[in-house]
Amino acid sequence: MNVRRRLIPAAAAASLGLGSLTACSSDSAATGNTEKFDVVASFYPMAFLAEQIGGDHANVTSLTEPGQEPHDLEISTQQRAQLEEADAALFLKGLQPAVDEAVSQTGIKTKIDAAGLTTLEDHGSTEHEHEGEEGHAEEKGHAEEEEHARDPHIWLDPVKYAEVAEGVGKAFEKADPDHAADYKKNTAALVKKLNGLNGEFENGLKDTKTKVFFTNHAAFGYLAERYGLTQEAISGLDPESEPSGARVKELQQEAKADGVTTVFYETLVSDKTAKTLAKDAKLKTDVLDPLEGITDKSRGDDYFQVMEANLKALQAALGAK
Repeated sequence: MNVRRRLIPAAAAASLGLGSLTACSSDSAATGNTEKFDVVASFYPMAFLAEQIGGDHANVTSLTEPGQEPHDLEISTQQRAQLEEADAALFLKGLQPAVDEAVSQTGIKTKIDAAGLTTLEDHGSTEHEHEGEEGHAEEKGHAEEEEHARDPHIWLDPVKYAEVAEGVGKAFEKADPDHAADYKKNTAALVKKLNGLNGEFENGLKDTKTKVFFTNHAAFGYLAERYGLTQEAISGLDPESEPSGARVKELQQEAKADGVTTVFYETLVSDKTAKTLAKDAKLKTDVLDPLEGITDKSRGDDYFQVMEANLKALQAALGAK
């Protein structure tokens, strides 16, 4: 289970005007029936929102441990009990089928689906019509088939993440009206900071030598679309899928045609395929973090720090002027 940990450093909290934040825990004694607004979040991007918006009033639990690949999560009996005891569940339908099922089966009053707070798009069929997406659909077969093509990685687009934040804030206000004013204030501060991050990406990526970047799996479709870039993924939406030989050859040819310099890999899944492709195509490698969890390998302690590290990595790889 998760150890107690702070989701953002004190300096970041102060910059948002949120003060001292509640530690994120999955200790069952601290999860439900506390004097605070008890929120169970599915994985890091949801837990980060809950902490930022909930501030001093929220006691937040993340179902996904630091370093655990969220797509692989299975819900334990203890975690089901935690969901039953919580005041609210914050999750992203379609990303973690085990969480979707567990939340649907609980009697928890406030169920907040982040996927319903913004518009999900189909990046898989347009950017990567390969075997990875088919494997993803088979692996997650008990969900609706059309939902598998919808890219769940909305938090990597600061604008969409801000839309979700606004929806979460309203849900918190409704579920815990005694602290509605603080939730509204915290949400506004978070959205302002996300808007600032969006501006940094717009300015930092508007003038680059190439617009194409290679990634380990198709997590950056929204980010690419937002800033006029093209993501080419080795695998599909499922980070564990293996590319075909034809796909690898296709990427090698595209790297030459589009001036691609770098193959990006991530912290929570194997970098073997990315490094093999990079070696064969004589490309560099670097980390582009999909921010599905914060670990000791992360280039930062929270969402904003890691996103700024991602921006620098993209600028270097794309030849930003």
